[in-house]
Amino acid sequence: MDSRELIKKALEAKEKAYVPYSHFHVGAALLTEDDTIYTGCNIEIASYSPTLCAERTAIFKAISEGHTKIKTIAVVGDSTPTYPCGVCRQVIREFGKDAKILIANSEDDYKEYTIDELLPHSFGPEDLDNAKK
Repeated sequence: MDSRELIKKALEAKEKAYVPYSHFHVGAALLTEDDTIYTGCNIEIASYSPTLCAERTAIFKAISEGHTKIKTIAVVGDSTPTYPCGVCRQVIREFGKDAKILIANSEDDYKEYTIDELLPHSFGPEDLDNAKK
């Protein structure tokens, strides 16, 4: 699957966002190691704390189906561009250390990043392994 197709899926997911309070729509689409696609949108709750970002919605859907390796994730939102929040960056880091991260305004207007660019000096499972030594 090429980047444009994945971004198109993220744009479609964005339309399903449940955002009655902020009115800020975000969509995400990810490609797993075996080329399965999962999408997600942001879902707001009145008390905000249980709100879930589009990226984590897509990632958690993939994980719940047994896919724990992200190859690529595309993110689109109402601002240009919309980057993942810090929590989503950490979740992407956990399941997509080597993933391509596409931050898109449209299928033709996007930039590609790595998690190291978006979350330098990150904390991951290997840090826990090092702590045991």
